[in-house]
Amino acid sequence: MPNTVLEITVLSENTVGAPLGLAGEWGLAMLVETAGKKFLFDTGERGALLENAAALGVGLKSVDALVMSHGHYDHSGGMQAFLRLRGRLPVYAHPDFFTFHYDNRDKPRYIGVPFCKEALTSLGADFILTHGPRELIPGVWISGEIPRKTDFEKGDSSLICLDNNGNQVPDALHDDMSLYCVVPGGLVIILGCAHAGLVNIIEHAREVTGVSKVYGIIGGTHLGPAPVSQQEATIKFLQSLELQFIAPNHCTGQPMMARLAGIFGSRFHFAPAGAKFIFSTND
Repeated sequence: MPNTVLEITVLSENTVGAPLGLAGEWGLAMLVETAGKKFLFDTGERGALLENAAALGVGLKSVDALVMSHGHYDHSGGMQAFLRLRGRLPVYAHPDFFTFHYDNRDKPRYIGVPFCKEALTSLGADFILTHGPRELIPGVWISGEIPRKTDFEKGDSSLICLDNNGNQVPDALHDDMSLYCVVPGGLVIILGCAHAGLVNIIEHAREVTGVSKVYGIIGGTHLGPAPVSQQEATIKFLQSLELQFIAPNHCTGQPMMARLAGIFGSRFHFAPAGAKFIFSTND
């Protein structure tokens, strides 16, 4: 039997893929296990990851570190519940994680972290705020802030934030981060919402890790609400990568997931709550 080098379990997502007593919620949380270490990547919207993990037989008390992709409620809303269970541990995030993020589709609605930093610290969060990339263990990287280089990935115009003077300004979401994992077949890129742009993230992953081949991608791509021009340019780029695995979920949107399933065939995987993906030395 091939040796497992990376295992990813989806603990919280918009949908549920198996009748195991799991709960779906708008958001995302994934457990990443490799080299004897456990990293929780985001915590979902309201803490469903705890009951889902218990139903799946996944132990969260032994998580080594929490990595936050960005400061939106649907990725950070389960932090308090998780910290109450786990206790003190390192929490990696961007320095702008606690920015006052808003959605302005109809009227300004706060969508940032629903807890203050002090409350989370009191529950055991040892925040490690990083602008740049950081290698957690050999072959596992936090992206740090993603450089915005493409001309077609312009971000979501409906998202705003408050500047230091309390004024509403377009939200560049500088706090958007991803995880980069090196497996024998290349890179596995783990996304929160890809607000920085999927192509920007992939190119940054190659630069940071020094690994050019991208084996797989999993997580929220934010392609669902993206302009058609961005969708088409991104799909064309993905087709050029010779991906062996693609599992988009959350903010990708069902129409876009259906289209990607048609394009990538057997290489496409749905990634609802309860899904588990294992990458081995054969990959």
